[in-house]
Amino acid sequence: MKKKFPLLHIGDLTVNPPIIQGGMGVRVSRSGLAAAVANEGCVGIIAGVGLGKFENLPRSEYESVNREALKTEIRKAKSMSKGIIGVNLLVALSDYESLAKTASDEGVDIIISGAGLPLELPKYVTNRNIKLIPIISSVRALKIICSKWKRNFDKLPDAVIVEGAKAGGHIGYDYQEVVDGTTSSLDELISEVVKYANSFESPIPVIAAGGIFDGSDIDHFLKLGASGVQMGTRFVCTDECDAHENFKKAYLAAEKEDLVIIKSPVGLPGRVIRNRFVEDIKKGKTTPTSCNYRCLRTCNPKEAPYCIAKALTNAAEGHLEEGYVFAGSNAYRCNEIVSVKKLIADLAHEYAQS
Repeated sequence: MKKKFPLLHIGDLTVNPPIIQGGMGVRVSRSGLAAAVANEGCVGIIAGVGLGKFENLPRSEYESVNREALKTEIRKAKSMSKGIIGVNLLVALSDYESLAKTASDEGVDIIISGAGLPLELPKYVTNRNIKLIPIISSVRALKIICSKWKRNFDKLPDAVIVEGAKAGGHIGYDYQEVVDGTTSSLDELISEVVKYANSFESPIPVIAAGGIFDGSDIDHFLKLGASGVQMGTRFVCTDECDAHENFKKAYLAAEKEDLVIIKSPVGLPGRVIRNRFVEDIKKGKTTPTSCNYRCLRTCNPKEAPYCIAKALTNAAEGHLEEGYVFAGSNAYRCNEIVSVKKLIADLAHEYAQS
């Protein structure tokens, strides 16, 4: 009998296959990708960072243009899918509260939040039907969130995403530990978090993330006790991914040694695909900039060697010589661009064979 994916239950939502598409900013995962993923029964995620055409805008307009852009993307996704649509929001965003309230008002199914502890998220989300899912990198972080949410809002997370150090983009670990490979393994983290999450009267579903590439990886983490997985890298190399074709081709051209760790201006290590821009910043070259909008609370424009928002925006729009591409540790294994439907079918086949 062919082995089938188990169902992922997040409150009254049923996810089948048990896959959450990772939220990839800036402007990589928008309505097109999210709707396509949701149409296959998984969770489609819009990355809420920098959706509006904020470049060269004054700070007074930055918040409103991003708020309106998020509304537009959510409504587009809903018009294209009756499936589960969510939003990923970085706690470090200067307009975090505004975007969380917008997602709440628009009635998304799920809000995922990381890049900091989302201790105040329930305060901003008045729609109680929306599932709230923090991203963590330690069981300690989950304990803090559960304690704060229970005490202040009489709520626990509807699920939790445990992200290991093999993830793409900003990584919630010490830079040197990531470079040296001395962080806790995702296997260890999942085991610890599952034990704690299962201690509640209603266990909190645990989602494994970071470096998950194929169906056998999904099988591995489900056997460790995870209820589902989050995947980002594989969804970049799909027809429906909202990033420019040049962005996708960077994945196809990458070799294993091209996946490198940089020190991001936001204060976290980041995994990127090596290119000339990356080589320049590693050599200490800077791109002086004046910041009108201060998109991240953790970024000091006076000290930042370059504007990461502009670097990521340039890359997503195909100008790779003026930015860099975030990617997971297995991006070099991507060798073709396929439809989301085919990707999910391939993952299901791989899982059945594992």
